[in-house]
Amino acid sequence: MREDAAPIERIIAPLSYITMGMVGFIWLIIGLFTKARLKPFLQYHIFQSIFIALAFAVLSIFIGWLSNILSVIPIINHIVAQITFWLNMPLLFGYSLMQIVIYGFLGYLAFTSFLGTYSYIPWVSDIIDHNIGH
Repeated sequence: MREDAAPIERIIAPLSYITMGMVGFIWLIIGLFTKARLKPFLQYHIFQSIFIALAFAVLSIFIGWLSNILSVIPIINHIVAQITFWLNMPLLFGYSLMQIVIYGFLGYLAFTSFLGTYSYIPWVSDIIDHNIGH
């Protein structure tokens, strides 16, 4: 769905994705102090970017924890080490496969929000849409 968003909204929304929610969080704090109401378009993208950043942090901690546990098991530790190596070795311009996927995903979200559209991520967008009710 496309919305006629103000130019500042089309700048803040992508910056919120690129900075993993920090610009959006700062914009929320500024809005709180100035008592300004956020428009649904900007509110949707800011909350979605913060949700994605928190989910990424929790997932990274969980995967690191799981990797540490599995590295103790004799045969599985070689498999885990090999998977970790292949996912994190420099692949393209010094970026690993995981970095390319994450930056590509964030780039997609930033680009679609810059165009003034509501990007859809299954489950995540449904939660955000249900809670802000745009």
